[in-house]
Amino acid sequence: MAGRHLAGPDGTPAGSTDLTRSSAAALAEALAAGTVTSVEVTQAHLDRIDAVEPALHAFLHVAHDEALATARDVDARRAAGEDLHPLAGVPVAVKDVVVTRGMPTTAGSRILEGWVPPYDATLVERLRAAGLPILGKTNMDEFAMGSSTEHSAYGNTHNPWDLDRIPGGSGGGSAAAVGGFEAPLAIGTDTGGSIRQPAAVTGTVGVKPTYGGVSRYGLIALASSLDQAGPVTRTVLDSALLHEVIGGHDRRDSTSLPEPVGPLVESALQGRTGDLTGVRVGVVTELNGEGYQPGVRARFDEALELLRGAGAEIVEVSCPHFEYALAAYYLILPSEASSNLAKFDGMRFGLRVVPEDNPTAERVMAATRGQGFGDEVKRRIILGTYALSAGYYDAYYGSAQKVRTLVQRDFAAAFEKADVLVSPTAPTTAFRLGEKLDDPLAMYLNDVATIPANLAGVPGMSLPSGLSDDGLPAGFQVLAPARADARLYRVGAALEALLEARWGGPLLDRAPELPTTQAAVAAEGSAR
Repeated sequence: MAGRHLAGPDGTPAGSTDLTRSSAAALAEALAAGTVTSVEVTQAHLDRIDAVEPALHAFLHVAHDEALATARDVDARRAAGEDLHPLAGVPVAVKDVVVTRGMPTTAGSRILEGWVPPYDATLVERLRAAGLPILGKTNMDEFAMGSSTEHSAYGNTHNPWDLDRIPGGSGGGSAAAVGGFEAPLAIGTDTGGSIRQPAAVTGTVGVKPTYGGVSRYGLIALASSLDQAGPVTRTVLDSALLHEVIGGHDRRDSTSLPEPVGPLVESALQGRTGDLTGVRVGVVTELNGEGYQPGVRARFDEALELLRGAGAEIVEVSCPHFEYALAAYYLILPSEASSNLAKFDGMRFGLRVVPEDNPTAERVMAATRGQGFGDEVKRRIILGTYALSAGYYDAYYGSAQKVRTLVQRDFAAAFEKADVLVSPTAPTTAFRLGEKLDDPLAMYLNDVATIPANLAGVPGMSLPSGLSDDGLPAGFQVLAPARADARLYRVGAALEALLEARWGGPLLDRAPELPTTQAAVAAEGSAR
C-alpha cells in the first residue's frame, strides 16, 4: 500500500486539525509523513474518551497504559526506519466479545465479570502485529443478544447524535465510540446485523465480511454459523484498510476461507472516482416495503438516484423467501446459543455462585446461571433448548434450516441479475432508550433487512444515507455475493463520495457536540 494517497479529497493534513476528527487514512498519512506521532494521536483519543465517556458509556475497559506503550513502540520503530504497516500507530477499539490477552473480556455479561483471557483472538493478534494501539473494549448487548445495547449487564451506551436514544446493537459501543470521535477505528461482530444496524443509527460505516473471511478464533460464540467480525469506521476507505488487516485465512478456524480477502483498498479508491458505469444495482423488493420510516425511505431513494447518475443500472429483484428469514433466524440463533453458552456453568471460569444449602454441582450451575445471565440471554437459551429438544428438532430447527437454504437460493438468483443488492439498513432511525425494551418482538424487527445476509453468509455494508426527517442518521445497505467483498467497497465508496459532495462534507460533521466532564476539559487545557 506504500505510495498510495489514502487521505480524503480535501487534502487537510491530519496534524493541523483535531486529531480525533481525522479519518484513519488521513492519520496514517500524517504518521508516515512524520507530521504527528502515534503517541500524540493515541493520547488525543484517550483524552477524548476521558472527556465524553460519562455521557456516552461506549467503553467497558480503557487501556490507557497499553495503548500508549504500543504507540511509543511504533514511534520508535518508525524513527529507526522500519517498514511499518500503513495503519501502524492508528488506534482501534475492540468489541468486548473478542478475547484480548491481558484485558478484561466480559461479552457484556456478569457471568464473565473480571475474566482476563490468557490469549488473543486471531484478529487481535493481527491488529497488534500491524502496530495498532488498542484503546480498550467496547460495550455490547450481553453475549451479542440485542439490537440496542440496552441488554448489557454494565449499563446502556448512548447514541452520540441524541443521548436519549439507542446506539444500535449488539455492537452499540463500537459504533458510538467511532461516531463520538473516541476512536477512528473499531471492531464489531455481526450475527444478524450487529455491525450494520448500529452503523446505520450512528452515521458510521459498518461491514460484515463474507462468512469465513475474518477468523472467528477468539470470538466468544453466540451462533457459530452466523457470527462474523468486521470493521466499524467513519469512512468506507477506513473500513477497507481495517478489513485487510484482520481478514485472511486462519488455520485455527475450521470455517476460515482459504483465499486472501481481495483488493479491498484498491476497490475503495476506484469507487471514490464516482464512476459506476456498468454496475448493476438490484433493489430488493422485500426489503423496501411497509414498516419503513418515511425519512429512511426518502434518503434511500435519493441515494439510488445518485447511483443511477454515476452510471449504475438500477434493477428490481425479488427474494420471496426473505419474508421468512426473521422467523428462521430467531430459531437458528437461539438453538446455537443454547449450545454455545452451556460452557458457562460456574465450574471452569468466570462467575461462580455457591448456594448455602447443599452446594452440589448442579445447584452451583443453576445459581450461577440464574445470577450471571440477563433476561434476554435466558429467554433465548430457553427458546433454543426447546427448539432442539426431542420431538421438536425437525419441526423448528430443521424447518428453519430449510428456510435458510431457500434464502441462499434467493440470493443466488438475485445475483444473476445484479452485481450488488441494496436496501435501507434498518427500518427506522434510533429509537429512544427503553422504548422497546419490554417488547422483544418489536426489538427483533430492527434486524429484518440485515438478517438475510447472515443466513446466506454473504457480505454486507451499511453507510450513512443522510438524516431522516427527525434529524437522525439513516443507513444504506449494500450486499454482494460471497467472496465478492470488494464490490461493497467500490459501490460504497462511490456513493459516499457522491453524498459527501451533496452534503459538503462527512455526515458526522453535522453531529452535535457531546458534553464533556469539567475535570477532563481542565486537564486538556493544562496539557496544552
